[in-house]
Amino acid sequence: MIDTKKIEQLAKQITDSIPPGVRGVADNVEARVKQTLQQQLSKLDVVSREEFEIQQQMLLRLRQRIEVLEQQSAQSAEPNPTQATDDPHEQV
Repeated sequence: MIDTKKIEQLAKQITDSIPPGVRGVADNVEARVKQTLQQQLSKLDVVSREEFEIQQQMLLRLRQRIEVLEQQSAQSAEPNPTQATDDPHEQV
């Protein structure tokens, strides 16, 4: 989920951008903005940076394993040169 400190910082920045003459009315705006941001962000399908990095590392390891398996598969699909030679004892 999104860090609540960042939401508070964003709400404070929005509140601070309100002109001083209107600030008396805006005392409650920061809480409302914060609440609205949390509601809207909770609707998003997001993961934390840590979760993202873990998934990224897992994906990298899986790619590496797939490459190794593809190489092994390609090598096993190649004909073995010792088996490809004609058997001198084989009769035609």
